[in-house]
Amino acid sequence: MTFQEQIQQGIPSVLPQPKPYETDINHAPKRKEILSAEEKKLAVRNALRYFDAKHHEVLAKEFRDELETYGRIYMYRLRPDYRMYARPISEYPGKSEQAKAIMLMIQNNLDYAVAQHPHELITYGGNGAVFQNWAQYLLTMKYLSEMTDEQTLVMYSGHPMGLFPSHKEAPRVVITNGMVIPNYSKPDDWEKFNALGVSQYGQMTAGSYMYIGPQGIVHGTTITVLNGFRKIKKSPGGHLFVTSGLGGMSGAQPKAGNIAGCVTVCAEVNPKITHIRHSQGWINEIIENIDELVPRVKKALENKEVVSIAYLGNVVDVWERFDQENLHIDLGSDQTSLHNPWAGGYYPTGYTFDESNELMANDPEKFKAEVQKTLRRHAAAINKHTAKGTYFFDYGNAFLLEASRAGADVMAENGIDFKYPSYVQDIMGPMCFDYGFGPFRWVCTSGKPEDLQKTDEIASKILEEMSKTAPVEIQQQMQDNIQWIKGAQENKLVVGSQARILYADAEGRIRIAEAFNQAIAKGEIGYVVLGRDHHDVSGTDSPYRETSNIYDGSRFTADMAIHNVIGDSFRGATWVSIHNGGGVGWGEVINGGFGMVLDGSKEASRRLESMLFWDVNNGISRRSWARNDGAIFAIKRAMEAQPLLKVTLPNKVDESLLDF
Repeated sequence: MTFQEQIQQGIPSVLPQPKPYETDINHAPKRKEILSAEEKKLAVRNALRYFDAKHHEVLAKEFRDELETYGRIYMYRLRPDYRMYARPISEYPGKSEQAKAIMLMIQNNLDYAVAQHPHELITYGGNGAVFQNWAQYLLTMKYLSEMTDEQTLVMYSGHPMGLFPSHKEAPRVVITNGMVIPNYSKPDDWEKFNALGVSQYGQMTAGSYMYIGPQGIVHGTTITVLNGFRKIKKSPGGHLFVTSGLGGMSGAQPKAGNIAGCVTVCAEVNPKITHIRHSQGWINEIIENIDELVPRVKKALENKEVVSIAYLGNVVDVWERFDQENLHIDLGSDQTSLHNPWAGGYYPTGYTFDESNELMANDPEKFKAEVQKTLRRHAAAINKHTAKGTYFFDYGNAFLLEASRAGADVMAENGIDFKYPSYVQDIMGPMCFDYGFGPFRWVCTSGKPEDLQKTDEIASKILEEMSKTAPVEIQQQMQDNIQWIKGAQENKLVVGSQARILYADAEGRIRIAEAFNQAIAKGEIGYVVLGRDHHDVSGTDSPYRETSNIYDGSRFTADMAIHNVIGDSFRGATWVSIHNGGGVGWGEVINGGFGMVLDGSKEASRRLESMLFWDVNNGISRRSWARNDGAIFAIKRAMEAQPLLKVTLPNKVDESLLDF
């Protein structure tokens, strides 16, 4: 069968032969035992409903074995034989160009060069899934190949509920992930519902088909590191950034350190992913012996090298040894997947990677105790460095949250706040999000590098034009992004699809998108998919990350993210998504995303202006109501540019009136 025929058949009527478990693939760890005997039967029963009854006898035992062996039913037998990658849009079967673009984005999320655990359909973060099993993938792709522009596909946590009649102005796909009742949002609830096959953790851009490989986080991390050094009034050259994690998202850190121009040490316990990142060029060197690491770092600092070093081992050992050696760390952070601490997101000291995975599956209570013990040591070592002048920030991965739950010394004197700021609270929020700058991204559906280069040139030209008249308050953001986009080709950031990201405000996003649409209309480039990370101005309500610089008491509310997705859906988005649990953990955040296909039409021009304006200014409005000065400036500027925009502004209060 051709690729197109395989897509169109969906779940095959004749079962393919079982596939061997490929040991050279980076697999998800075994999930812990959490279902009762009756619930295991329910999980198998749920999985079998995708198949004709004639296959149930064979598959029932197979699925039960998968559940026992891996803690989940992935349906490995149904994994396609074709190579998984983002093909040019013309190679996908279908009646809707928008649907074809979505198929391209799904396959990009599952590309072996992009996905963290591709056979388990997990893109990044240890559990950020596109689908729960391969039957869902096959059925979804079939539906998309059949869809017309008068239908909408409804997705329930990876499960394609079906195609429903709609209209051309409606989204082609509406996605929810993990949207469980709030009282059932504890980590063990996720484990249980996911094992039953009824819910999944979509992370942010994994379950919304908008991941573009590590490039997305490289840019955000570069901006963060640059502004971190500005905050401590140091240039990156000859100074040290220490962090950990080389997974799907965190693997971007060493590349960002190189672009910023510092010495980066990034620790990782997983040998396979460490060597993958090295082969991809995201890190320069791998060191496995801490006795070799110390002199290598000292030499790099002395020579002011721009170098990224992966330490294959536990980051706690790095913090502790650098303290003993009095090796000064300028910037420190952590980007392990602590939203998922008990299932492979963070590993304890004193165990090898394989020993940890064994302990995680067979003695989860002891594993949890060892992780919490390590978190206490981790925090204690950081505290020693910050006492010597290190600037440490939480990277929004729930490090401080889980460390506090472990009893680590991370709380401020008031007993309410953490002693270290979130990077959004201290850097990205006041410097970028409040002014409307966030991770605008695009994908060239032709798959041609020359199309991407053309879009880079278009974006660069527009940003340079805008910077000539931009107010002083946003000049730094403009210049950082001009520098980024000009160096994008040279930094070889593409992994998977021909994609790009930069931080832009509403005006920048609209002007760049419209220029793309005009270039498509002229036949200069193929169709373009617009999107963003959910980690943005208005897509996400996350009290310890995206909304951590909201101080009016509303940071625990999620109105903004919900309104964002509702508004995007009727203003022209091609697909929309809303998730529980991206980035910082299940039950800790609500986040929404979108995708929009530009086809060169007048309709696309109308939609992009309407939707992108709302997508950004919804968040600026909320931030201005929280009395954030940058956001008040930004929303007033937006109202001047668009007379139909009328936003309620806060009145400042004389603080002396509150002394009672």
